[in-house]
Amino acid sequence: MDRTSRERGSASVEHAALVLLAALVACAVVALVAIGPEKRDGSLAAAIAFKQRCAVRYPDPCWQDPLTEAYGRELAGAIRALAPPPESRPGPGGESIVGVDYRRCRQASCAVAASDRLTTANRRTTAFTSIRDDRRSAGTVTIHYWIYRPTIGWERVTRTADAAAIAAYAGTPLLDSADPALVPLETLLGRDDAAFRAGEEPPWRNRVESRWGR
Repeated sequence: MDRTSRERGSASVEHAALVLLAALVACAVVALVAIGPEKRDGSLAAAIAFKQRCAVRYPDPCWQDPLTEAYGRELAGAIRALAPPPESRPGPGGESIVGVDYRRCRQASCAVAASDRLTTANRRTTAFTSIRDDRRSAGTVTIHYWIYRPTIGWERVTRTADAAAIAAYAGTPLLDSADPALVPLETLLGRDDAAFRAGEEPPWRNRVESRWGR
């Protein structure tokens, strides 16, 4: 191969590398724009990670948190603000059992409290939510927090919010890091088909109406 051919081949490789670099930068910029300003924290890696996690969620749009998807932003703020803090209950062996996501933990051993955020098995403290919206009649919204503790069963904590309270709490930050994690039953696929052991039957089964971004 003569010198001219070698130089031409080297230039082709460099050109391909520049094109690839430009494509990667363009993808990163698109990811930052697509997730919206609420989720940007100045970290490109965090933005891309959020976009990857968000891409498989249903229903869209992916820039909304689960509470907003189910209830709208104003009511979501009130539901987060009024959420009961994680509390443990004594299990059958004396363990301190906290509320967890039943889809990921069904044994007392994975629900032993390590902190307000996590169990000793690295499970998030969790509460499920549902609402009864009586704003057109009574002017209030009843919020139910359903807490599942393996081997203990379900506990319901109820809050009532009127228009003034909802407006006051509307701006509550909706952070992934807030404890406990809140999972709206209204958007939980397959919720009524989940099988539970005797004594753990969910009181909400077949009583929660699905809702998507109302």
